Amino acid sequence: MEENTQPLLPESKPKRSNLLTVLCILTFIGSGMNMFSSFVISAFYETFIQVLQEIAEKFNLPGMDVFLEAKPLFFFISGILYAGSVAGAVLMFQLRKVGFHVYTIFQILLVIAPMYFMHLSGPNISDLIFSGTFIILYSIHLKIMI
Repeated sequence: MEENTQPLLPESKPKRSNLLTVLCILTFIGSGMNMFSSFVISAFYETFIQVLQEIAEKFNLPGMDVFLEAKPLFFFISGILYAGSVAGAVLMFQLRKVGFHVYTIFQILLVIAPMYFMHLSGPNISDLIFSGTFIILYSIHLKIMI
């Protein structure tokens, strides 16, 4: 019996691009900080509202009434949604395609949540732009994810 003496070639692993790495790091930072602050605000809601009211009155900031009407549940749910975004980014950092879908679902929910909890008539334009841009940039890398 003859043995096959050809060396086995290692399977080529997809390589994470620099852009994907930067996107994931930005998501870790942005969504991670938002997750942390949302959980802290929900835990210390009364103190947060008092401080926010004082700042709004002192500096006459328009639009603060929307945040002052938000309930602690909104901030808690936001923290969970940001945690989902971080989880999706972790999976994409590991080149797992499912991470893109997880990230996208949680970003859509993050755009919709303020409309539901704060009874807004439409989404925040800056949320749409940031979420949409990141989703598009992440989607470019789907072909290298497994």
